[in-house]
Amino acid sequence: MNDNLFSGPEHDPARDAGHADAPPRVGFFTDTSVCIGCKACEVACKEWNAIPEDGLTFTGMSYDNTGGLGASTWRHVAFIEQPVPPGRTMLPLAEPDAGAQDRTESAGTRWLMSSDVCKHCTHAACLDVCPTGSLFRTEFGTVVVQEDVCNGCGVCVPACPYGVIEQRPTDGRAFKCTMCYDRLGAGQEPACAKACPTRSIQFGPLDALRERAALRVDQLHEAGVTEARLYGHDPDDGVGGDGAFFLLLDEPEVYGLPPDPVVTTRDLPAMWRHAGAAALSLAGTAALSFVLPVLTRRRVHR
Repeated sequence: MNDNLFSGPEHDPARDAGHADAPPRVGFFTDTSVCIGCKACEVACKEWNAIPEDGLTFTGMSYDNTGGLGASTWRHVAFIEQPVPPGRTMLPLAEPDAGAQDRTESAGTRWLMSSDVCKHCTHAACLDVCPTGSLFRTEFGTVVVQEDVCNGCGVCVPACPYGVIEQRPTDGRAFKCTMCYDRLGAGQEPACAKACPTRSIQFGPLDALRERAALRVDQLHEAGVTEARLYGHDPDDGVGGDGAFFLLLDEPEVYGLPPDPVVTTRDLPAMWRHAGAAALSLAGTAALSFVLPVLTRRRVHR
């Protein structure tokens, strides 16, 4: 990472956005170990935000009928069918108090399910590149797109390191999760967290969620689920930590997540410095090309 970019105390998006008396930064903690793939979060998200239907067709690769995040899918539950290798610890879903089971032979197939969403990055590249100010940081530390300000340029789409933002083909405007900004303003939790029956999606102050997530990982490790790990929780990672982070049971790539995301505008300051230096050098060369012939002619005439 560029040490100069993220040096100093942890970045406070709400404070930097000018909200001096802002409430604590809030976010999502998604515990994939208890996700049952019911898609209640997807339905609640669509209903509350009046998101249009977007196909709902099976891909033929899994039981997933939404495929991935997009302009009309702000929550997406991934269905990952995975053969279980011998000796892999299995989660005790049927009997929670029985403890994890160590299988010495292959247990066949297991499902890894995870409700994905916009990460509401601490260092959000989409904010950096938006030319109209359509994308803004709220007082809750979340990142929101203003539909009536977006001009459909699409610059934010390649800027996102997670591939979250997408443009609607009907008008070209960009859309993504708002973390139910209107509900937050009314003191309510987002619709997806409210609808989750297993509390796989947990909402609250980000610092408290990080502590809760660390305890959950320790609990799973003690139960023998050594592959449990957190993703997107670290304030020192390539995006300054995510406002929506996850407990995973396998490598991030298995869930379609980049293993080491980096804010795509990280090198912009250095790029502008190099461009400025190149421009000055070019201007200096052009000036010399005019001055030298004049000086040469004067010496000849003398």
